[in-house]
Amino acid sequence: MAVLPPSPPSPDLSAFFAPGIETGDLPALYPLLRAHDTLNAFITLFRGGSDEVLIRLLVLREIGARADAPSWSAQELQAHFAYLDTVKLQTVLGRLRDNELLVWDAEDRLYQLSPAGRIALAALANVLELAGEEDAELGFITAQVAAGQAIGRVSTETLQHLLGRLTELQNEFDQAVLSGSEFRLKRAQTKLESVWKWVEKGTEIIHNLNANGELGTSAWRIAQSIAQAQSRMLRMTGVFSRALISLERQRVHLGDSGLSSSDISSWLRGCALEHIADLAIGSVWAHPEPLFVTEQEMLDSAEFELLEREREKAAASHLPPASAAPQQENTQTLRLELLESFHDTLSLITHNTPLQDAVVGGGYAHAAYRFSLLALLNSETESQHSSGAVAKFAQLPIALKLQQEHIAVNRDGVASISNGMLMPLANKP
Repeated sequence: MAVLPPSPPSPDLSAFFAPGIETGDLPALYPLLRAHDTLNAFITLFRGGSDEVLIRLLVLREIGARADAPSWSAQELQAHFAYLDTVKLQTVLGRLRDNELLVWDAEDRLYQLSPAGRIALAALANVLELAGEEDAELGFITAQVAAGQAIGRVSTETLQHLLGRLTELQNEFDQAVLSGSEFRLKRAQTKLESVWKWVEKGTEIIHNLNANGELGTSAWRIAQSIAQAQSRMLRMTGVFSRALISLERQRVHLGDSGLSSSDISSWLRGCALEHIADLAIGSVWAHPEPLFVTEQEMLDSAEFELLEREREKAAASHLPPASAAPQQENTQTLRLELLESFHDTLSLITHNTPLQDAVVGGGYAHAAYRFSLLALLNSETESQHSSGAVAKFAQLPIALKLQQEHIAVNRDGVASISNGMLMPLANKP
């Protein structure tokens, strides 16, 4: 089958180029000229105002939607589009027919879609299907690559678009991490979750393309770059988590209110500008207030700042009034007492004992401390490098066996605890 030569450029097109430039010598222009007949369908559809474009698309999509009977008579079109003005409908049909998106069979007096019109509708269907989704651009490009892979004709240009979009997303995510902003990180994390399905689908497609070996040299190199970009993006979940955990450690908490600086910032972001302006009244000056003084007043102020203020600081040497020191709980003593008491309890175990019976009691804080001490049991490191009560506890002949599930407790401040058993070493299987 011979390939049709590209349509010759029009005189108007040549006017866009510099003198002496032959349009046939431009590789970038050749694919556009070769597809001129197909592109003319899109030119017809999208030329003019937005309202005219919408009506043309409406009419063409409705005509193409009747797959069981693709041919339409004039009477059927008039009845189907009764909600349109008759004159306007005839104008749209005439434009579509004159520009070869519709074919008019004069013998049977029927309308039907032309091949160019069917191509335009098929391309438009993918756009409309993904419209409104998060990052529809990545989804559309991935769909084009998947379609090309399915028919064995993957476009190098489409692969370049996919690589470009992945690079843009990667740069956006990297900038969010470098910014150190919790809000930018969370927005980037949300965006990554929204495009995750397209990245996974693209990874599968690129893997199949590389495995089949159907790509040319240039397309294969682009596919390798896409695979590397996808691998970097798949690792961004861990990068975001580590960055957010690092910010969590640096978060400033406002006293005992339970609020943090992030909570206040989130609340302010949700406020209207008028409300924030009202909050700033009396607290923040929106503009500087100049103070005009004479030379003598400036000299007096400088003398006070440089001399008198320092003298006042030196003179104010009295001590503040006495006050009672705040009472503080001796945490170390309390922990030592709990450790010794827990040691005595475990030393009396002679048979397998449920974990909750030995740990729970005295409140959640005491139970949590006892549970953390169980990690020292049979620890050679602790028994060799520690002394006193800790070493004695580590040398207890007790073994701890834990299971993955939790059991309900619902007493002494503890709702549930890991299902476990404390066993004397003599009874350990």
